[in-house]
Amino acid sequence: MKKIVPWVLVVVFAGWVLSTLHHPPETGFHTRDFGRLPVLLGGRVQPLDSVARNTLLQIRERQSVDELSATAWLMETMMAPDRADKLDVFRIDNLELLNLLQLSERQKYYSFDQIQPHLDDISRQAQRINNTDDASHTAFERQLLKLDNALELYQRLKLSLCPANTTDFAGQLADYEQAIPAGVAAAQAREAGKSYDQAAFTRLLDFLSSYNDLSKYAYPLMVPPAPDAKSRADWQNIGQSLMNVVHGSDLSPAVKAYAAMETAYNQNQPAAFNQALDDYHQWLGEWFVPETRQGVQEFFFNEFQPFYKAIFIYVTAFLLAIFALLTFALAPKLSEMLRRSAFWLVVLGAVIHTFGLVFRMWLEGRPPVTNLYSSAIFIGWGCVILGIILERVFAVGLGSAVASFAGFVTLVIAHNLSMDGDTMEMLRAVLDTNFWLATHVVVVTLGYASTFMAGLLGVTYVLLGLFTPLLKQKSGDLELGKVLAKMTYAIVCFAALFSFTGTVLGGIWADQSWGRFWGWDPKENGALLIVLWNAAILHARWGGLIRERGLMNMVIFGNIVTSWSWFGVNMLGIGLHSYGFMDAAFKWLVLFVSSQVALIILGLLPPGMWKSFQTPPRPAGP
Repeated sequence: MKKIVPWVLVVVFAGWVLSTLHHPPETGFHTRDFGRLPVLLGGRVQPLDSVARNTLLQIRERQSVDELSATAWLMETMMAPDRADKLDVFRIDNLELLNLLQLSERQKYYSFDQIQPHLDDISRQAQRINNTDDASHTAFERQLLKLDNALELYQRLKLSLCPANTTDFAGQLADYEQAIPAGVAAAQAREAGKSYDQAAFTRLLDFLSSYNDLSKYAYPLMVPPAPDAKSRADWQNIGQSLMNVVHGSDLSPAVKAYAAMETAYNQNQPAAFNQALDDYHQWLGEWFVPETRQGVQEFFFNEFQPFYKAIFIYVTAFLLAIFALLTFALAPKLSEMLRRSAFWLVVLGAVIHTFGLVFRMWLEGRPPVTNLYSSAIFIGWGCVILGIILERVFAVGLGSAVASFAGFVTLVIAHNLSMDGDTMEMLRAVLDTNFWLATHVVVVTLGYASTFMAGLLGVTYVLLGLFTPLLKQKSGDLELGKVLAKMTYAIVCFAALFSFTGTVLGGIWADQSWGRFWGWDPKENGALLIVLWNAAILHARWGGLIRERGLMNMVIFGNIVTSWSWFGVNMLGIGLHSYGFMDAAFKWLVLFVSSQVALIILGLLPPGMWKSFQTPPRPAGP
């Protein structure tokens, strides 16, 4: 039984993961095919589905709206904005802001129609707040700025495909093409001071005025360059493309296709919409194969959501590992079955985590770590792999428990970091080197991961020792407390090596980029602190200054040092490493540091107060 149950669990979870790859054929409007269409945004080609998901994360903190998928919501916003304005999309949590907007506190999400009467108030407040120091912003001011940014994104999306109040874009384009010859002739005659057709001139001017709004405010660039263009990166928004027609350019097939889709969508003609969509896909497949492939591949990645699936598997594995530890001595057979189940689920989660990591690298054409979001994913992956190795060496359940917990927490952190928008944005010039990203950044991030892993083992030691008798429990020749100490020591050695090597590689990169090996930059100082602290732990252990409990308290403090180097220095807003700055996580960083300080205090309590070190009472004599 103990060998069968783990595999049954793995098969069930693997079946669940694979089942999400199957999608029945779409009926009605083919929203998934629309979501695969490539556009240019943030300096990179991406599918419309990514535009929709990233925008929704910024304004709603979710990737769907009620029963609508992200792409279906985007189609409503671009093609039927009057209906989209009624959807509860905007998340507002601040009571002061709700009072300003005269909105009910009973809701969590609000529609554009509800907010629209107060757009001027929001804009004025945002201008005032932007003229003040970021550090002084209150919760109300931060929420208002976030709402102002969300409203701007939303209104730009509404003006990305066709002018406002348009229900027959295809018919409007036909009228526009007919108006161009007479309108241009009238404009030329007017410029020359001759008599001209006022009606033709005004008609063309009306078209250009509405298309000018599109050219200024459209969000993604949806029109690819002409097949014979010199650069494949010269994408345009629909407004720019339409205005170029006046100067003699041909109307892009992309604009015609989007116009046909908009008209069919508003007239509730799924067959006509799907036909226009298929024709556009076919045209793209003839001239823009790499861009089309990029859109399809990224759409698959978005829809498969490997990191979300890994989170659920890690949580299940963590619970099983905890139960295995709690039954370590009471029910060895049950504990072993739970331990095996947890281990193989962690392995399955690691496989999915690795797949997502590698697939994302392939999409970006970059090594695994390029920003804070990807560093969180990679650190979690590193902790999981280290935990699996520890569990294979010391088969007591601790490796699985720590690995699954680290994987879950870091992927949740990554999810929250994705709220800022596209996580595959173009890199700054100083980062645009795959060699150093694959060496310095990967190695130093592995140093971060292993230092966190050691700290997590220390936290486990303190909690188990203080509140349970498990540290002194044995399974065969293995005593849990000594196993934890050996695990932690091994990980600290690994962390010291990688953090030191990564820091030296960073200095070499800095010498090539900025002409100096070391400049006492905040990020450099943070990396050096990690190296020095890991070295201090090893020297204290070798010199006999600390034993098991001292080792665990020192590695827990390593969590504080690493969190400061990873996140804290990014909140200073200074230094040459001026990328990836964020101040929204300051509250969470303070809470994390406080929790680690509290754990160190608990770890310093006298052994007599630890349940694992209390001497059991002697049985009464006869």
